[in-house]
Amino acid sequence: MKGSMRRVIVKSIVSFSFFLLFHSLSFSQRFTDLVNPYIGTAGHAHVFLGANVPFGAVQLGPDNIFRGWDWCSGYNYTDSIIKGFSHTHLSGTGMPDLGDVLIMPFTGQVKTGMVTAEAPTAGPSSRFSHKKEKVKPGFYAVTLDDYNIQVQLTATERVGFHQYKFPANTVARLLIDLKEGIGDKTTDTYLEKVNDSTLLGYRYSKGWAPDQRLYFAIRLSAPMQQFEVYDSSKKQAGNSAKGDAIKGVISFDKAPATILLKVGISPVSSENALANITAEIPHWNFDKVVKDADAKWNRELGKIVIDTKDATARKIFYTALYHTMIDPALFNDANGEYRGADKKVYKGFFNNYTIFSLWDTYRALNPLYTITQPERVNDMINTMLRIYKQQGKLPIWHLAGNETNLMPGMSGVQIVAEAYLKGYRGFDTALAFEAVKNTSLRNEFGLDYVKSLEYIPHNKVQESVAKAMEYCISDGSIALMAKQMGKKEDAELFLKRSRYYRHYFDSTTKFFRGKNEQGEWNKTFGPGRTSHPWIDDYCEGNAWQYTWLVPQDVEGLIQLIGGDTAFVNRLDEFFKLKIEFDPQSPPDISGMIGQYAHGNEPGHHTTYLYTYAGAQWKTAEKIRFILKEQYLDSTDGISGNEDCGQMSAWYIFSALGFYPVFPASGAYVLGSPLFDKATIQLPKGKTFSLKVLQNSPKNIYIQRVILNGKPWPNTYITHKQITQGGTMTIVMGNKPNVSFGKLPVNRPRSGY
Repeated sequence: MKGSMRRVIVKSIVSFSFFLLFHSLSFSQRFTDLVNPYIGTAGHAHVFLGANVPFGAVQLGPDNIFRGWDWCSGYNYTDSIIKGFSHTHLSGTGMPDLGDVLIMPFTGQVKTGMVTAEAPTAGPSSRFSHKKEKVKPGFYAVTLDDYNIQVQLTATERVGFHQYKFPANTVARLLIDLKEGIGDKTTDTYLEKVNDSTLLGYRYSKGWAPDQRLYFAIRLSAPMQQFEVYDSSKKQAGNSAKGDAIKGVISFDKAPATILLKVGISPVSSENALANITAEIPHWNFDKVVKDADAKWNRELGKIVIDTKDATARKIFYTALYHTMIDPALFNDANGEYRGADKKVYKGFFNNYTIFSLWDTYRALNPLYTITQPERVNDMINTMLRIYKQQGKLPIWHLAGNETNLMPGMSGVQIVAEAYLKGYRGFDTALAFEAVKNTSLRNEFGLDYVKSLEYIPHNKVQESVAKAMEYCISDGSIALMAKQMGKKEDAELFLKRSRYYRHYFDSTTKFFRGKNEQGEWNKTFGPGRTSHPWIDDYCEGNAWQYTWLVPQDVEGLIQLIGGDTAFVNRLDEFFKLKIEFDPQSPPDISGMIGQYAHGNEPGHHTTYLYTYAGAQWKTAEKIRFILKEQYLDSTDGISGNEDCGQMSAWYIFSALGFYPVFPASGAYVLGSPLFDKATIQLPKGKTFSLKVLQNSPKNIYIQRVILNGKPWPNTYITHKQITQGGTMTIVMGNKPNVSFGKLPVNRPRSGY
């Protein structure tokens, strides 16, 4: 055998051995043990707590009495009363909804009243203690102190699995409550006993989702000894009933030692919900489902393996990664059927999703999926394209198959364009361009004024500046997509439209301001005046925060401000300036550093803008401070609404050391990596590894970068470089290397 051939074989064996060793280490590590699901369950983060699997339709967890905004997810760590366990939840939103099919085990007399803060015992609520509560990915357990009932919950994609252990010699009861939800109102409910172990029904409601239709099926492990149906608190005759407050009570004269319930849900029919149970949990082995859920989470969490001496940071990181995979949620059945935005039933060739918080998530969460969830990106895009065909536009904020139209902009445009620009082709690309173009050219929400005036008059459309700035980002994304497709005229049109933000720039104040149709500035303007949602020129922010919302043309913004030095100085002022906020300001404005509000999404890219002006070291300072001070291993450890994973996605990117300022450009701007090493698992066995040398709490500044063995002078890397696999080594120090990225040729660009 020739020496060269021998070396190749030896090298291959060594490489394969390393591959096996690495993967055995990865899979032996229980990443789920590193997750603290309590992070963000207090304060304003509003995260979901309970049992689910990654991106599952079922999010089964405890509901407290709804006491206001901080109970949007149904649960807040500060509470001490549980009113039941429902199967759908929102995670991190600023609006309440869902909480479908509430089930509560109890003993004693039948109670069917509504549990409120004023009447906490009108229904079968119970006190509980965190000392007797346990939660991990895919599993939740608690003891209901008022009844001494031990509750355990787990889930598959479309089925919630309950296990109840009642005290001996008691009358055991189960309440199925179709009236109760989280901030919504039922419009029609139905419950039917099919046989001694099966119930079917539906719950129609109106809330944030204006027309939600959820169907369910329940199977019990033991025959029902007694079943009664109530409309609110009025007992109904027979074994079925229809109304707007239907509730069922299952009773056992002598409690079985353990009662198990499998609850399937469906957007299509109760028959499909029953079929989902058969498809996903055909047995009664509760522990197996817990183990399977843990394996699903472990596999997904293991897609990024980090190495750090900071145990707290490791826990925060994997909890953040966990939070990014709660939503979007599956919105189809095991047989592929789903209900479209037009309320018709379809059968897809893809997994259909819902809960698209796009105004938040296009900034970092969806870009993260293009790296960590390549198999799901095409499904999400196909979902959005079907929504476009069903409702005439891409989704804005889609919930339970409903368009809520909440938040300014047409943010689905950016996500579809980004997927195409990053090489995804598992969808109809011609339809994708049609969808982004036609969505942007509609005549609603001020878009008609964009066509006629090139700006939106503040006295005609609320949140005029916020809407316009978001439209410009969309148009910038379309311009890049059109350019890559060879559509020259479209590329020129949308590039021009992406620059319309300049119409709002007041050169005398150097702020973006609202103006009326005569071109006169809004006289109520004040740069520190924080807007109230839906009644001002901005959305959940003020003029200071909206100064920087031009990721599609940072170079142009720098010139408007007055050049690199003026731009950097203005950013410095922004992060230092203290202004007393209007007491009527929305609580979304949180996580303050000067005027920067990290707790709200429009500013999430702002810390990285120093790099565009040649001052990357200033970006590093801000990033490391936020990573350490605004993400904590505590129940109040997230500084603002989690917003379906966006806050956590910012942490994941920033802790790794880079961030997608303008996702459609495919560039990730370098910041200040937190870990000594990180490895991203990619398709086809590839990996992208980050090695950080001389890293420490004081060594926060990048000194130099080596990419695949060669010096890399740029302050950004590209999506293609990451997904091709390789190694990036970053050398850190305790003093700024002011020359790193100072030259314009080494700075990130907007992509035109």
